[in-house]
Amino acid sequence: MASPVITITRQYGSGGSEIARRVAEQLGWDVIDNEFVDAVARRAGLPRAEVAQWEERAPGLLERVARALSAASPELFLAGDAPSAERDEAAIVRVTERVITEAAAHGRIVLVGRGAQAVLARQPDALHVYVVASKAFRGRLAIERLGVSPAVVEKRLEEIDRQRDQYVRTHYGRARDDVVNYDLVVNTERLGFEGAAGVVVGEARRRWK
Repeated sequence: MASPVITITRQYGSGGSEIARRVAEQLGWDVIDNEFVDAVARRAGLPRAEVAQWEERAPGLLERVARALSAASPELFLAGDAPSAERDEAAIVRVTERVITEAAAHGRIVLVGRGAQAVLARQPDALHVYVVASKAFRGRLAIERLGVSPAVVEKRLEEIDRQRDQYVRTHYGRARDDVVNYDLVVNTERLGFEGAAGVVVGEARRRWK
């Protein structure tokens, strides 16, 4: 039997990481969020900051990490004549997938972001959650909790969600915001963090008594 796992996909600024933390605490599970980036960095032999930046597709990053990645995990590079940037990106994606699947095999894990809902789409004991809220609510949260400047908050909301959408669409052919890909969609603006986490915990306990 597969081990239970929860994936949290979130709109930027919706509080998805906070929901994941609360869910993990209430269930007594582990949560992999920023720690996940560290795990990928260790696997690929890359500085943590570079892996985190790559997720947000910082310009030129793929070229900067190519040598370190190929030295650490040469078997992950694609064969053939694909342009070098494509080979490098594919290699990092595959390292990321390795960490996700290993965490899922361990079980009783809450995984945040990084396309985990797509990687584990066919995992039998996976509960996939999408955390959403209105743009106005997310903007306020981004300013208050994430330290985003009010002058750029709207642009930031759009850019990060677009980048995350592109990642899932490019590598898995899925629409990240398509609600049919999830078991639960929770609105933190309407439910609050405690309420949203409670919905997820309740469903997890119902499934895995």
